[in-house]
Amino acid sequence: MARAELMDFDKALELFEPVLGFEVHVELSTKTKMFSDAPNPAFSGNHITEPNTAITPVCLGLPGSLPVVNEKAVQFSISLGLALGCQIAPSSRFARKNYFYPDLAKNYQISQYDEPIAFEGMLEVELEDGELWQVPIERGHMEEDAGKLTHVGGSTGRIQGAEYSLVDYNRAGVPLVEIVTKPIYGAEHRAPELAKAYVSTIRDIVRALGISEARMERGNLRCDANVSLRPRGETKLGTRTETKNVNSFRSVERAVRYEIQRQAAILAKGGTIQQETRHWHEDTGTTSPGRVKSDADDYRYFPEPDLLPVTPAPELIERLRASLPEAPAARRRRLKQEWGFTDLEFRDVVNSGLLVEVDETVAAGAAPQQARKWWTGEIARIANTQNAEPASLISPADVAAIVALVEAGTLNDRLAREVVEGVIAGEGTPQEVVDARGLAVVSDDGALIAAVDAALASQPDVLEKIRDGKVQAAGAIIGAVMKAMGGKADAARVRELVLERAQGR
Repeated sequence: MARAELMDFDKALELFEPVLGFEVHVELSTKTKMFSDAPNPAFSGNHITEPNTAITPVCLGLPGSLPVVNEKAVQFSISLGLALGCQIAPSSRFARKNYFYPDLAKNYQISQYDEPIAFEGMLEVELEDGELWQVPIERGHMEEDAGKLTHVGGSTGRIQGAEYSLVDYNRAGVPLVEIVTKPIYGAEHRAPELAKAYVSTIRDIVRALGISEARMERGNLRCDANVSLRPRGETKLGTRTETKNVNSFRSVERAVRYEIQRQAAILAKGGTIQQETRHWHEDTGTTSPGRVKSDADDYRYFPEPDLLPVTPAPELIERLRASLPEAPAARRRRLKQEWGFTDLEFRDVVNSGLLVEVDETVAAGAAPQQARKWWTGEIARIANTQNAEPASLISPADVAAIVALVEAGTLNDRLAREVVEGVIAGEGTPQEVVDARGLAVVSDDGALIAAVDAALASQPDVLEKIRDGKVQAAGAIIGAVMKAMGGKADAARVRELVLERAQGR
């Protein structure tokens, strides 16, 4: 497929106003599925790996099977709606969304249409420089997830060109909340940044609520990004595209930027935008056409006849409201003060999208500065080389354990980097990696003294300089000792021994 023509981003914004909209799907971490007692693969305690094992007759739409609403999923949905500033409907209803779903055996999806559980909200989103944006929320509605198709053969992994497809119904019926924004105006050149910050804020909220792991790389959190352009001075909305299932914060930002540039190039030449879904390609940083986007009428929604309306008691709503965690912006202000970070240090953490990971690492016992150093430094570097999210590579508990090993003197920073690499490579816990690779710092003064004496003997000129009071010359001896010990020595202790032994020889 020929690469699409792109307009310079700044030029595109001179000619057109971008209008955004986001549909974020959050998988809920209930023990069972939305409408059956099948185990929920999104729940971390299930560890389901074999295809088509987390299913019941309800999941497969078998005749005579009837859905039953998951009470915990309803409570999670209400909590999320409240956290988004939404009103909670005193009565909401499920509907059947009729569409060809090859990965939903009953060939329709149970969702909510005109009577969602939550509506009319507002979410405060903070951008990289601290500017606050109010993103209008249209609705949050409950639904079930579809299964997963694997297309075998071909070069793209998509159905086009595949020899055959396999379907796994394990995910079918997993509880979802879909959060839909109203059109977002005025973002201008900050539109890509706002997209990233909005999805990141949703992630922070659902993880703080404890209702989802919200791991984008695992599909717990998925974003459909809608972008349209309209010529400057016009009030009529342009035709939108919907880039589906973008699976990282960075990709959401890049996808919005790309669509602005692509659409602007088409419109500037007098072309038209097709209302369609589009696929995001991480490797090329481009989108490609999916299917023509259907309107609501095409789905033939009608009330689900097998389920009663959901009517949460006012007491339940108020109890859930009282248990809400801090708003993300307020939490950031508190953490910055508690950790004692400078504005630059804290902004570095926020902009990296690693605030949650640093916070959880601190909660696991690490000092804030050490947690920040490892997440935004070595771990972020490895994640960048692997084109992965840092949180998908290593857990906060493991990072805290590595920090503890450094503070205990078991590791120095160089050895700790090797331990990080080993944990990410799947070699076990930090302590298991230390043991298996033999990475512990040499703490035996006898071995260190022998190495120091050998280094001093081999560099008599440096020894004389140290004796003459030029202690900076000790660096050469320290380097030689560290090399001889394979880096497995405490540099501070080596320095002490070098100065002691130099004066005593």
